[in-house]
Amino acid sequence: MLGHMISRFGSAIVKQLAKEGYLSAYGTRNLQRSYGQYLRSSPMVQRQTRTSQESLFLRNHKFCTSSSEKGDEETEKITIVFVDKDGEEIPVKVPIGMSVLEAAHENDIDLEGACEASLACSTCHVIVMDTEYYNKLEEPTDEENDMLDLAFGLTETSRLGCQVIAKPELDGVRLAIPSATRNFAVDGFVPKPH
Repeated sequence: MLGHMISRFGSAIVKQLAKEGYLSAYGTRNLQRSYGQYLRSSPMVQRQTRTSQESLFLRNHKFCTSSSEKGDEETEKITIVFVDKDGEEIPVKVPIGMSVLEAAHENDIDLEGACEASLACSTCHVIVMDTEYYNKLEEPTDEENDMLDLAFGLTETSRLGCQVIAKPELDGVRLAIPSATRNFAVDGFVPKPH
């Protein structure tokens, strides 16, 4: 998709250059404006890149709102209990607004997240162990369901950790981490959390 957008963008610039006489018949360029000026001057490019990029970015990225603008005030936190593949329970304090994936990475819990929360994999698959808590979560989006279909050990209460956001009613939720993931990027590759 990005390649298509770049291709359309490049095509628009070439058409504009030809229209204004900056390209000769032999393909040599005789530019009188900088590349940045072409970016700013093309309303079609502005509209397309802004709306496409913003909607894609906002749809696929959840932001952590755990930082407090009030200074040193303590932010509200909940407890999430991660249950690893060996059955060990690891309680973690998580700020309201932070994703389960972010919380796992910040606390050195082995939850992969290969696509960095862009809804392009299922490696941050978690299983909500209590249906009571599962019912308190927002419904998964179609994109999340598509990725969950690829998850190893899928259950009725499976979710992607990048899409589960800490909120007060989830205090005490227990999340099982499956014993394996399906990382289609590179077999055997273990990414380092950011």
